Amino acid sequence: MGKFSLEDVNNMYVDVLREIGNIGAGNATTAIASMLGLRIDMNVPKVELMDASKLGSAICPEDEIIVGIFLEVQTDIEGSMMFLLKMGSAQYLVNKLMMRDADYKAEFDEMDLSALKEIGNIIAASYLSALSGMTRLTITPSIPYIAVDMAASILSVPAIQFGQFGDNALLIETEFGDDVMIDGYFILMPEQDSYDKILTALGLSM
Repeated sequence: MGKFSLEDVNNMYVDVLREIGNIGAGNATTAIASMLGLRIDMNVPKVELMDASKLGSAICPEDEIIVGIFLEVQTDIEGSMMFLLKMGSAQYLVNKLMMRDADYKAEFDEMDLSALKEIGNIIAASYLSALSGMTRLTITPSIPYIAVDMAASILSVPAIQFGQFGDNALLIETEFGDDVMIDGYFILMPEQDSYDKILTALGLSM
């Protein structure tokens, strides 16, 4: 098993990750626009490889309520991934999907949570498809799990999972929307051997 650390990541690898983030975000935006029947614009994603223990503070205050959609990554590579939405963005997406007034703010019901899981599934599949296309590896997501809770609580679950796979996570922050821009956070954490597989498939040596 190769040793992978933040110090080993060169500029070329970060550029490749950024390109994967761009393609994935573009694919996800197109899919969500089609789902909602809207014209959606997207800003260039911010991509960062960082220590998994710092993910919480990089996204929002620990006591802020957010929506987290968690999946496992399977087949040629293994690991975990999560898509996070702040409550305002999650409510806006659900209201659009359910054709409600934009200012509707009732607590999410089962149908709302199901809709959010589907949105998360589409976005996760878009990013994994981009990674799969660039590496020629077969990468599939598991059935998604969803939680609405404080950021510290939601991120503690993947932190335990992530701890089994390695120390580093890829954080992609993207912004998309129409009249209202939505902030979304995508976290990918391949296990240690899978990082090596991704690097090899991209033709990069560490």
